[in-house]
Amino acid sequence: MHAMPEAGQPAQGQAQPSFWGVIPAGGSGTRLWPLSRAAQPKFLLPLLGSRSLLQQTTDRLAPLVRPEQTLVVCGPAHAAAIARQLPDLPEMNLVVEPSPKGSGPAIGLAAAIIARQDPDAVMGSFAADHDVRDRAAFEAAVRTAIVAARDGWLVTIGLTPTRPETGYGYIERTDDRVAGAAGGDAFRTARFVEKPDRARATAYVESGRFLWNASMFIWRVGALLDEMARLQPELHHGVTRIAEAWGGPDQERITAEIWATLPESTIDQGVMEHAERVAVVPAKMGWSDVGDWHGLGELIDRDALGNSVRGELVQIDTVNSVVWSETARMVALVGLADIVVVDTPDALLVVDRSRAQEVRRIVEQLKRNQRADLS
Repeated sequence: MHAMPEAGQPAQGQAQPSFWGVIPAGGSGTRLWPLSRAAQPKFLLPLLGSRSLLQQTTDRLAPLVRPEQTLVVCGPAHAAAIARQLPDLPEMNLVVEPSPKGSGPAIGLAAAIIARQDPDAVMGSFAADHDVRDRAAFEAAVRTAIVAARDGWLVTIGLTPTRPETGYGYIERTDDRVAGAAGGDAFRTARFVEKPDRARATAYVESGRFLWNASMFIWRVGALLDEMARLQPELHHGVTRIAEAWGGPDQERITAEIWATLPESTIDQGVMEHAERVAVVPAKMGWSDVGDWHGLGELIDRDALGNSVRGELVQIDTVNSVVWSETARMVALVGLADIVVVDTPDALLVVDRSRAQEVRRIVEQLKRNQRADLS
């Protein structure tokens, strides 16, 4: 039995397309306010260890892709911080989008830039602010997806659901196996489903056919751009023109002019939900989108009473709560259950843990009140 070639490396006697990694680093993580802010979003924060979520994302990709073949797409406000956190990333591999337009333009531009340098490349897109506990399972799933992508499939990695979650999108798979590797199999998808209500989410999990959509995508850059040209010709034309100017003297001017005209879209709704050859690789890798304080509390160590604590806590009869302090102040709680307390130098959050998703409404209200200093 012959060893499989490394992802991105040619098999002996057979030329294979190289593998590139793209990390969209957008958004401000409003559900993790007041720790995550517009100027310091969650992907730049060391929430789960000493390295930021962005750095952990590049660490996961390190066995699969070199820094020279890694692109990070971000907004102007975060470019300097990203460059400091990723010193091995070449300067030209930091793709700065003038304004947020959604994942469609961001990922499409990255694909167009890669295609100019490496037209046959396979590209993988991985969010900057997610957590994966089982890196070996992640790597195996990506390698399986690369095999399917080389055959022209647009591939997503679907996570086996552990609960009927209403905050995630779902992917329904078929039994039609389209590719396989040592780490697993890829199946043709039946459909993508937006965030369901509780009853539908429960039915999805019980069926065994549905997977969480974790925004992990792998495809040949040419295959993605062909589908984008068919489904979103205006967007395809725009990112192609920007990519043609990339690295030249007119890059900034042309990018600013064209970007302003591009429609907002997500890669899911704009391409994947309507593409003709879409496959999914089912995987279990201990994944989380680190989406809110309830979820983050599940990821950090808990004491005997179920309390997740960062900082100094003195508690009496307090259970299943999350306490995160960025100050020298002690937090004292008496007789409470299922709450979140987040203490920062300029803001204090206290919220019922079951309503952690609604923290983003605080940020919306701060913006309406023109409190940019806090949002």
